Amino acid sequence: MLGRKDARALVARLGGETADEVSAKTTMLVVGSEGFGPAPDPDSSASPGASASLTEGRSTPSAREGRPVRERSNKLKRAEELNAEPPAHIDIISEDEFCRLVGVPTPDALKRQYHAMRDLMARYRSLREDHLRYLVKCGVIRPILRTNADTYFAFPDLAVIRQANDELGQGASFRSVVRGLIASRQGQMAFDFRLDAAPAKILTLHRRVAEPGPTTPVAAGEYDRAGAEEHFRQASCLDDGDESRLEEAAAAYRKALELDPYLVAGLINLANIHYSRDELAEAQALYERAIGAESDFFEAHFNLGNIHHDLGQFFEAQRCYEEALLLNPFYADTHFYLAVTLEKLDRSGEARPHWRAYQQLAPQGEWVELAKEFSE
Repeated sequence: MLGRKDARALVARLGGETADEVSAKTTMLVVGSEGFGPAPDPDSSASPGASASLTEGRSTPSAREGRPVRERSNKLKRAEELNAEPPAHIDIISEDEFCRLVGVPTPDALKRQYHAMRDLMARYRSLREDHLRYLVKCGVIRPILRTNADTYFAFPDLAVIRQANDELGQGASFRSVVRGLIASRQGQMAFDFRLDAAPAKILTLHRRVAEPGPTTPVAAGEYDRAGAEEHFRQASCLDDGDESRLEEAAAAYRKALELDPYLVAGLINLANIHYSRDELAEAQALYERAIGAESDFFEAHFNLGNIHHDLGQFFEAQRCYEEALLLNPFYADTHFYLAVTLEKLDRSGEARPHWRAYQQLAPQGEWVELAKEFSE
């Protein structure tokens, strides 16, 4: 299934607009495979077309058969109601039709060409999903494509995945499997490794306790702090993970920084946008500028550590993560990524306390099972 985020980005790139609800202004609706419910009535007047969001089907027990039966989604029902009231007309199309319309492979085509993580998990029973994702983080395998619904691998990665599965099935620990796979590819690691960590974002502004010192070249009174903070709040609302609004969010952060060049929260969040686009040089410059302005924001140190790690600069990454922990020892992801860094430097003994700290701080975290394996 094509993820909502992917669908929204495609629509925006083609000049369209998306909405969360179906209304009289809607012109097209994409319905996911589950959203159509049971086989449609042959006399149905719904016409094909394209949309703002993917609908979701629901399953309810069948009184007659005692098994789940898919219901038509509420958005589909609403679109059909509106179509029954001329002059309203909403084109309704399937996910596959939408993919063909915008020129991207359908989910079925992707599965024929590549290997979906879900299918690999069903085939290789000794591997868990977090095992595969950790192998990705270590650069041992590299996804050919990611969607909101699944991650796809090309044929060359199958041999590595099969080897890891076989060794685990024979009783090897995952740590030893990882070490062996990394050792076999050591010459490529500096180029292949991408940590893929989510940057830490500042959600609320921190007011400075003291005015800028004598080294600050411009007096505090010359900044429009209130205006800068207003633009920051606008940018934060736009910076919600929707890729189609990222440039608008970046422009608002830049406006805030024009009014107050020392608004560290703006520097960090603007750097995060560059980081999400793989513009590492721009992101690094902004994180370093933020640290130069105020060194007590752990987010800047943590995010700068991610960049160093992505570039294979593990000693620099270690230093940044440790600085972040001094400022905020309760951020679980810092412990996790510092542990990963130390493992890469072949310093497992130093990594163990951070694996344990991650377990304690994020008992439901996505990497908790992996942390348990590495902390033993």
